[in-house]
Amino acid sequence: MSDRKSRIALIQMRCGAEPDKNFARALDFIRDAAKKGAEIICLPELFRSQYFCQTEDHANFSLAEEIPGRSTSTLGELARELKIVIVASLFERRRAGVYHNTAAIIDADGKFLGKYRKMHIPDDPLYHEKFYFTPGDLGFQAWETAHGKIGVCVCWDQWYPEAARLTALRGAEIIFYPTAIGWHPSEKKEFGKAQHSAWETIQRSHAIANGCYVAAANRVGHEAPAGGGGIEFWGQSFISARRVIRCRHENDYPISNVSMRARRFRACARCHQSGRKAAALIGQSG
Repeated sequence: MSDRKSRIALIQMRCGAEPDKNFARALDFIRDAAKKGAEIICLPELFRSQYFCQTEDHANFSLAEEIPGRSTSTLGELARELKIVIVASLFERRRAGVYHNTAAIIDADGKFLGKYRKMHIPDDPLYHEKFYFTPGDLGFQAWETAHGKIGVCVCWDQWYPEAARLTALRGAEIIFYPTAIGWHPSEKKEFGKAQHSAWETIQRSHAIANGCYVAAANRVGHEAPAGGGGIEFWGQSFISARRVIRCRHENDYPISNVSMRARRFRACARCHQSGRKAAALIGQSG
């Protein structure tokens, strides 16, 4: 385990109906986070569009793209310019009839390091992902980047301890989870607190059990692209090891220093006790 430290940022953003505008805003947020010293930046799940899986509509397949492709090329240029690592969740068109929910990993020199295809695909009310996505076939992985060895899972993978364990066994020092999760507005009053608590708790447990950092980047805001009640994405992105750095409100995103010795919790605890705790710098992303 190295003694290096890295600074990571999670982009928490609202996503509108126009993919190009979402992409441009994401680039602005990346630049803003880099100005604050972020070296590894993770975008939320499927950030280029609203969460289209609320309905089963063949027209939404037009949102898919090749990976690597246009988006990763633009992000690669930005990563090289800013000397940062970028984790970007995109809708992948693999070939005719085969699509994936995919995260691209881009190194600080702009190189496309690889991709992770989401393994666990939900099929719940307003989360009709099995209509769109084929389960991933690349396995759980970790990539050695300029700023640390990282692993990536995607959203629903959060609920499966084996996903985090296998990623950590690959050597990941930080596991990123690009995410799109929220409340059904009609259920929020009765179940909202418990649903959010379960989501954060399961991911904190991955960090504790595997001795690594976990960083979850969620989108925020109400979306109803198909009409109806829609989903209220709760944001509250966070970074966790033994303690949690989280968003203070829906328009924040967390930035934190992380020590790559976090997997050795005794060393991490000494760091906190000596007052050298991770700092959370907050920036607007609404």
